[in-house]
Amino acid sequence: MTDLFSDILYLFQRLNWLSILDLFLVTIVLYAFLLLLRDTQIMVLLRGVIFTILLLALLTTLINLPAFSWLVKTIVPALLFAIPVIFAPEIRRGLEKLGRAGTRQLLVRQSVSQTQLLERTIHSIVTAAARLSAREHGALIVIQRFDSLADYAKTGVRLNASVTPELLLQIFYPNTPLHDGAVIIADNQIVAGACVMPLSASGILTRSPERQMGLRHRAALGTSEATDAITVVVSEETGSISIAHNGRMIRRLDSERLENILLAFYRPAEINGSQLKLIDWVRNKLVGNQRGK
Repeated sequence: MTDLFSDILYLFQRLNWLSILDLFLVTIVLYAFLLLLRDTQIMVLLRGVIFTILLLALLTTLINLPAFSWLVKTIVPALLFAIPVIFAPEIRRGLEKLGRAGTRQLLVRQSVSQTQLLERTIHSIVTAAARLSAREHGALIVIQRFDSLADYAKTGVRLNASVTPELLLQIFYPNTPLHDGAVIIADNQIVAGACVMPLSASGILTRSPERQMGLRHRAALGTSEATDAITVVVSEETGSISIAHNGRMIRRLDSERLENILLAFYRPAEINGSQLKLIDWVRNKLVGNQRGK
């Protein structure tokens, strides 16, 4: 124990401004890595790995255990090769987020006709969501942004139809062939229906005190975790309208708030002061909902 304190004191004596900068950069990298893994199932495994490493370090440092120390030194290098395999989905998701970081800043100015078409599409989605909510018909609508959803569209029935409230109501009418699964909307068209979307593995919904959130909400969160799409979900049990983005969910929206949020996300080239406040509200609400759960 005395030797351990002596080693720690020796390290502090050797610190200089360059060493502090070095430690600061390492801390930033680790913090960014943890941010990428936040709210994923891997955090539980990561806590177990950190606890195990600390326990092994204490045992091999404080107690003279030659055989056990040899075993630890033999196994640890093998774990370094196993980490990319175990963490493969999370590493891929993190790299995708880094790749999207630049493209999200590229705002393409739209023509008047494109803006009008976008507004009609969003208005149709909002109108359909409000009617589905009133009738308590479940729905899952995925709206593409920068990331392509072509692979998910292949899992459903190709439609390539105009976005209208009547068509969305018909698709999600109970017991019809397309009502199970998601509708994917891209380039102001309903690309496909009855699509299979990835389910969230973050455990956010299972920690929620409300139990009305089932597979549709898990698929909405999972889609927002795997892509940058905006997902609108209507609960079949309560008729509540929710929106998911970037692994977060806002619940119990009315039609006016839903339309404002969608316009703020999909019309970035024309953002004004009130829309900036709305985007800030959305981000704060998303983070607040996550912390509350």
